[in-house]
Amino acid sequence: MSATSAFFERLTVAGQDPRFSKVCGSVRFDIRDGGHLEQWLLDIDHGRMRVTRSGGPATTVIQVSSQVAEAMARGEVNGLAAITRGEIMVDGDLALALRIGRLFPREPGPLQGDDPGSGT
Repeated sequence: MSATSAFFERLTVAGQDPRFSKVCGSVRFDIRDGGHLEQWLLDIDHGRMRVTRSGGPATTVIQVSSQVAEAMARGEVNGLAAITRGEIMVDGDLALALRIGRLFPREPGPLQGDDPGSGT
């Protein structure tokens, strides 16, 4: 499982985040890997979070490469810094996009199979 998929899975399992108790909106992540597009839709209703794999309409659309999305999900890249560098494009509510950054890890954590030289 990719770090990005694991990130969205954790949001699905958690289901609720009190830091977002006053937030209502939706964020669609359009994650590109070459010609492949992976889409995740995060609906937030007063802290209740629902994640689906959907390309439906959203308050905010975040366009990002799979490499940057993976690094963010591992806590290696700060979302605001990536927006500033042009690695992430935001369409819609920028304040909501910045707030979503709180959901991502702030520091890299131990990864499964994180030795890039291992691969048989």
